[in-house]
Amino acid sequence: MDKIIVYLDDAAHALQQLAPMASGGAGATGTLWILVACPPHVTKHISRWVTHSARENWRRNWCEEQFSRITPALKASGGSVMTLIAHGPLVEQTDRLLEAHNSARVLDARRERFGQDMEPVTRNQPTAHDSRWSVPGALAGMGALLVLASD
Repeated sequence: MDKIIVYLDDAAHALQQLAPMASGGAGATGTLWILVACPPHVTKHISRWVTHSARENWRRNWCEEQFSRITPALKASGGSVMTLIAHGPLVEQTDRLLEAHNSARVLDARRERFGQDMEPVTRNQPTAHDSRWSVPGALAGMGALLVLASD
């Protein structure tokens, strides 16, 4: 049985990445999909006014909504689905899942957000460029373009 650990934070984006694998790709039938949802972080300002149990309830509801969008497509291809909610560092969670599920593959299907650095999923995952420098570079490029256009 093929086992694939999928980290996701947006069901529509994850489905686009999983569609070729789930729709009859090599070994799609009999695949165990381990879906790990990564809910958005709650700001400190909001967390002052909301109890811990309410935050955990919101995280669980958000994850269930994401799972309900993606699970039917994976089950339709003949696979089975296991769902989890991310807690703590993702690298440590991946290590625990790889211990429990030998020979599993890891897929990072999270949507990249402009200006935000994403936490790596595995220890050997290449890190993207530092996005804090992307915004000033883009603004400098736009400024140069406006100067050229005004001349």
